[in-house]
Amino acid sequence: MRKLIVFLILLIVVLVALDRVAVAGVQRDLANRIAAASDLSGTPTVTIEGIPFLTQALSGHYPEVRFDLGTFTYGGVPIRNLRGTAYDVTAPLDGILQNRPNVQAGRVAISGTLTKATIDKYAPSGVKIGGNGRRLTASGEVTVGAQKVPFNAELRVDLTDDGIKIQAEKIEGVPDQLAQFVSFPIPFQGKLPFDVKVTGVKSVAEGLEISAEASDVPIRG
Repeated sequence: MRKLIVFLILLIVVLVALDRVAVAGVQRDLANRIAAASDLSGTPTVTIEGIPFLTQALSGHYPEVRFDLGTFTYGGVPIRNLRGTAYDVTAPLDGILQNRPNVQAGRVAISGTLTKATIDKYAPSGVKIGGNGRRLTASGEVTVGAQKVPFNAELRVDLTDDGIKIQAEKIEGVPDQLAQFVSFPIPFQGKLPFDVKVTGVKSVAEGLEISAEASDVPIRG
């Protein structure tokens, strides 16, 4: 009985070790594929969620694969902490063993941050971008007739076909119709990884967080 228990313990240890070695290998392969698909110079961090991994490998189905791309330049606009998740990833085991896997994700969702410093570079001359913990703010001067009037304003952020439009909603001490003069775009040109489309933008402590998604995404190496 004691020998059986020892054998079972050793078997579990071996299986756990194999599981961890296998997951490390597949994570490395996916990291290289994601780097190629994203046109990255470095290798991203990839984590396959869920255990045991070998069960997922045998089925060729990985419910959730997380990745961190670091800083990514999107049409000249640096996006920090770009990270994402690939859901319902299929990678048949026979393809992996033959080094010709057909890897596909049912959905990919990513998010990243435009810092206040980046946003500030696109603001009109004399306008400084900040935040109040809830929303982006702007301060500076607006021209009213022949005079320059100091202002502080909260900003509204809208998605456009070409990127993001930032608009003052209300400027203290200045007629509402003049708020339109404190408005500027941040254009998005080129492609995000996996050809995801920007679906949302919101204010966060660091600046603006963008989110993007795509469906039926091939992850080619």
